[in-house]
Formats: sequence, C-alpha cells, structure tokens
Amino acid sequence: MGRDMPAEEPTYASDPLPSPETENAIWAESAEGERIIYGVPGQPALLALACLRDGPEPILRITRMSPADEGAGAMLALIGNGAIGRMEVDATEVSGRTIWQGEDPASDEDWEPLAGPRQFTATIPGAGMVTLNPSPLPMQLVAACRES
Repeated sequence: MGRDMPAEEPTYASDPLPSPETENAIWAESAEGERIIYGVPGQPALLALACLRDGPEPILRITRMSPADEGAGAMLALIGNGAIGRMEVDATEVSGRTIWQGEDPASDEDWEPLAGPRQFTATIPGAGMVTLNPSPLPMQLVAACRES
C-alpha cells in the first residue's frame, strides 16, 4: 500500500494594504546624492526617486516603501499630468525589509507623469495608491537625470 505525501500548503499573496493618507505629505531632497523622498514629515517615507549614473545611460529608480512578498513582481502605474506610465517593480530587500523597487532609463516616457506641475498617483496592486502632491522636485530630478 503506497502513501502519498501531504500536499504542500498553497502560498498566496498577502492581503492588500490600504492606500496611505497623503494630505500633508511633501517631497524632500535626500542626503543620498540625486534622490528625493516623499512622505508626511515625522513619519516613514512612502516613496523615493533616485537618478543612477553607473551605466552608459542614466537610470531612474523608484522605490515604494511598502511591504512586498518575497519573490513578488508587479506593475507600478504612474498616472497624472496628462500622462500614464507603467513599469515593472520587484520585491527587493533593502536594509532588511522587502519593499517594491523598479528602474527604467531616464529617457523612458513612463516617467512623464512626474514631469508636470500637478498631482499624480503611484499604484502597485496590493500596496495601495499613493497620491503624490505637486512639487517641482520630481520634475527637476527627471530633467536633470535626462540631461546627463
């Protein structure tokens, strides 16, 4: 008589997170080179944007400081300023936490929602939608990164 091994417990994605409150959130320059962060002062940052110049072409990296399941991947949608951008993001370990991170060439049109004077949103399925209040900082970082 043969015995079957019990089936492994299926793994599922974590429960979706609610969208964070961003009424008082602001953009601020980071001490870490060409990087800006977004969040409510006195609270953990919600999002970061950095220009990387290590390769032949400048790259913009977006980081959503929201828990991500190990090994997960998703599409981040940037919507606003008359444009829509979509890019792949992956669960990435940063400082002992697994959060969402993705990067694309600075010249890519997916960054256009950041290059305007109005509010825009960043959404990752399961990580909520972050409403990003207007500021010249994202627009300036994108332009400076593209010029290099």
